Amino acid sequence: MNIQLIRNATLVVEYAGKKFLIDPMLADKGTLPAFGPAVGLPEAPRQDQNNPLLSLPTSVDNIIQNIDAVIVTHLHPDHWDPAAIEVLPKDIKLFSQNEEDTTVIRNAGFQNVEVLQEESVFEDVQLIKTKGEHGRGEILKAAGHVCGVVFKHSSEKTLYVAGDTVWYDAVQEVIDTHKPEIIVVNAGDNQFLVGGSLVMGKDDVYEVYKAAPNAKIITVHMEAVNHWTLSREELKSFANEKGISPNILVPADGESYSF
Repeated sequence: MNIQLIRNATLVVEYAGKKFLIDPMLADKGTLPAFGPAVGLPEAPRQDQNNPLLSLPTSVDNIIQNIDAVIVTHLHPDHWDPAAIEVLPKDIKLFSQNEEDTTVIRNAGFQNVEVLQEESVFEDVQLIKTKGEHGRGEILKAAGHVCGVVFKHSSEKTLYVAGDTVWYDAVQEVIDTHKPEIIVVNAGDNQFLVGGSLVMGKDDVYEVYKAAPNAKIITVHMEAVNHWTLSREELKSFANEKGISPNILVPADGESYSF
């Protein structure tokens, strides 16, 4: 497999001969509003800076070239944005987390949308929807439903893309059940000024490591949208302090790994 971080949570995953685009946020730098009061959300870090904070590392045409299927874990605009809606072919195979999201995506003109299940198959790649919690406590209600996905194929290592979730017992269950050798976690510790973490921070990443000490853990969703609070450098330093740096991969935008 080959996993390329595009930016934020946007990934291109080549797996068992198929090419998947996950959570496409394809907007030009600064063309979307910040997460914060401007869009009816609580006060947030850097709410005076429009999203995305960074430019794409390559052209949109390069990103969407030869994509076989798209997976959208949820519809927040840093995972599914107007630019993606505009440029993706309307007949492309697309998986979403539930009927509600499927309806929204179909209403945007996409004709080949399927709800991701615990036993979905695309071509001969097994896709297993996993649970996620987009925060803890009260903020969880406002954040809404999310999912992750496990990829399985006889010719590949098992891959778990956790999505916008904090560490909690269902993530442990996925690791115990499927024993993924490669894990992608959203680890920017994004949060508003109230309510706590919406995705994993460094302590959550350490819990993932302890649950899967032999896995390679790729950390994404970092430094790309205004409400991030954990930098790549801080996470690298933390991994060094814990002695787990060989297991924790912190890619730059555009960087890829093959396994």
